[in-house]
Amino acid sequence: MGKIIDPAVKERALRLIADHRQDYPNDTAMCQAIGNKLGLGKETIRRWLVQADVNAGSRPGVSTDAQAEIKALKAEVRKLRE
Repeated sequence: MGKIIDPAVKERALRLIADHRQDYPNDTAMCQAIGNKLGLGKETIRRWLVQADVNAGSRPGVSTDAQAEIKALKAEVRKLRE
């Protein structure tokens, strides 16, 4: 498991993405620049970007809310099977 990052840092990164996405030629360059600014790796920023796009409905995938619901349902099934 990776290091725990303050949620405020994640919020700041996502806000920077929203405000400056058009300033970069591609998402990789943007993630690198924002990662350098915040002292984080570009892959960390890229994963946050992808999940934010999924949550917004602009990219296919499982939303954060759906992931939480699936996790809770699996735990309930495990408990019922005991």
